Amino acid sequence: MIAFIHTMKTGMLAAATAAMLVTALPTPADAQSTGSVRFRVASAGFIIGTGGGTGTLNFKGRTYPLSVGGLSAGTIGVASAEFVGTASNLRTAGDIVGSYSVAGAGLTVVGGASAITLQNSNGVVLRLRGRQAGFKATLGVGGVQITMR
Repeated sequence: MIAFIHTMKTGMLAAATAAMLVTALPTPADAQSTGSVRFRVASAGFIIGTGGGTGTLNFKGRTYPLSVGGLSAGTIGVASAEFVGTASNLRTAGDIVGSYSVAGAGLTVVGGASAITLQNSNGVVLRLRGRQAGFKATLGVGGVQITMR
């Protein structure tokens, strides 16, 4: 009887472990929740900075045009940038729409490289990298608003 109970416990433990491993593996649906993004933006400011630009989201074989706008505090200078990266946790293309918050400090001098991670209230995470041209120093809080055109 003791051997039977031990065998049952071992079998249940193995089944539970296998179930957890299977649910932790990425599924084809997870792969479809990531798209690629590209943005071109320009910004300028003295104390309060503003910027805007355009971009695209490539998701599930379709391309969606985007508009990008933003406002930051503690900005001095003028810069333009092109960013590329990924948008993850998308259920639909419309999930990319929303406000993305950023807090931190940065300095860009002609030809500087940048990388940033942003998240909106829909849970979409943007991981962007790119190069900026111009001079801009920022210390403070900024926000980015993305809309579909």
